[in-house]
Amino acid sequence: MTEQFATADIRRDRFGRPLVVPPGGGPRVAYRRTTTFVGALEDTYALQQWKQRQVAIGLGQRPDLVLAAAATDPEDKDRLNEIVEKATEHATASATTGTSLHTLAERLDRGQKLGAVPEPYPADLEAYEKATAAIEWTDIETFRVLDAWRVAGTPDRVGRINGELVVADIKTGSVDYPHKMAMQLAVYARSLPYSVSTDARGPAQTGLNLNYGIIIHLPAGEGRCRLHRINIAKGWDACLLAKRVWDWRAVKGLLEPVDEISDLAPTLVDLAHGAATIEDLREVWRQAKHADALTPDFLAACEERRAQFAATA
Repeated sequence: MTEQFATADIRRDRFGRPLVVPPGGGPRVAYRRTTTFVGALEDTYALQQWKQRQVAIGLGQRPDLVLAAAATDPEDKDRLNEIVEKATEHATASATTGTSLHTLAERLDRGQKLGAVPEPYPADLEAYEKATAAIEWTDIETFRVLDAWRVAGTPDRVGRINGELVVADIKTGSVDYPHKMAMQLAVYARSLPYSVSTDARGPAQTGLNLNYGIIIHLPAGEGRCRLHRINIAKGWDACLLAKRVWDWRAVKGLLEPVDEISDLAPTLVDLAHGAATIEDLREVWRQAKHADALTPDFLAACEERRAQFAATA
C-alpha cells in the first residue's frame, strides 16, 4: 500500500481546491478537483431540481428551520444559505450513510478492526468483502494529480484483478448514469500519486489498465454488492472534450469596445472564417497579401476554413 500518498490533510484554498506544488517546484497552485473537472459535461438540470426537492422535504420535516427562515433578513444571504444547507442535510441523511460505508470499507481493506456496526449495515460489509475478496488492493484512497491539466483527486482503490492492475471506485448510490464515473476513473488512471507530506510525485504505475476500470456498487442497507466493468477509454474521450470546454471558459478578450461604427467592419480574419466558397477564401487571401497582412492569425484562419471545405467536399 502506498500510504505516503494518502489524501488526508491535503491543503486547500477557500474554494476547496487542492493546493499542489508544481512539478518544477515553486509556490502551491490550485488544482481543479476531478469531480469538478468531469462535471463540465454534466446536464445539471435534473440535479438542480433534485436539490430543490431536498430543500422542500427538509423544511417540511424541520419546523425550526421554517421559523429560522421566516426570522431571517432576506438580505442575509449567508444565514439563508446555512438554513438551506441544514434542510438539505436533513433530507439527505443517506449521503452520510454512504460516506460511513466508504469509511468502514476502507478500514476493512486496511485490516483495521471495525467495532460494533449497527444493523442493517453488517450485511453490506459482508457483501463487500465477498465481492472484493479476489482483489489485491495496492492503493487505498491515494491522492493523485494530472499535472498537464492541473486536475487532482482521490480514487477509492487501485488493485490487481486476475493479475491486471485497475482503478476502482465504490458507489453507494445509483449507478444508472455512469458517464461521469467513466470520466473520473479515466483521469485517475492517467494521474500520478502525490505525497501530501513531501509534495513528491510517485512513478506512473506500469500496466495500469487504461481501457476499463471497476465500479463497486454497494447500495446502502441492501446487503448486496456487485462489481461492474466500466469503459474508461470512452471516458477519456469525454475528458478530452471536457478539457476543451474548460479551455473555452478560460478564454478572455472576447469583448472589444469600439469608438466608431467603422470599427465594426469585419477584419481579414473574420472574412477568412466567413468565406462561403474556396474561391472566396482565395480572394480574401489575395486581399491580405496585397495589404501585407498575412499574419499568423490570418493564415491559421485560412487553414482552418480550407480544412472545413475539404471535410465537406
